[in-house]
Amino acid sequence: MSDLRIRKRVRLKAKQSKALREQLEAVFPGTTLWDDGAAVETGNLPDLDVIIVDGTIHGVFQGEAPFLSVRGVLAYRPTARSVTVDMGAIKFVHNGADVMAPGIVAADGDLQVGDWCWIKDEQNGQPLAIGHCLMPGAEMPKNKGKAVASVHHIGDKVWGLDS
Repeated sequence: MSDLRIRKRVRLKAKQSKALREQLEAVFPGTTLWDDGAAVETGNLPDLDVIIVDGTIHGVFQGEAPFLSVRGVLAYRPTARSVTVDMGAIKFVHNGADVMAPGIVAADGDLQVGDWCWIKDEQNGQPLAIGHCLMPGAEMPKNKGKAVASVHHIGDKVWGLDS
């Protein structure tokens, strides 16, 4: 196991938790996130900050923009901001590789360069990773090169902190 630990954990007050939840719900319209009574904390990892809900990492942020972690996507099942990859890309994405455009079969057309997105498989719609868009979502399925820079994926060190 790694020596990775969450540092500077801070429990959010109810008003702060609600504001953060509303900020994330604006990113994922129609998705209901944690309840008002949930224990919400923030913390730091070497490369990103995390949002911890009832002891589980449900979100991440780099800078000011929060986004759901892979476990957060599993818990709340949003439909917006997704990129769908073909079954041949799964093993690469699962191992932390950036997502290449030829492996993408569909992407949310509202995604822009620099936006957070989550990657799912085409057969089951299960989340595999989250990352930053390197090209607009509308161009991803018909382009070449890297489309999404992977930030967090199933099986990585952040995922392992929850087990």
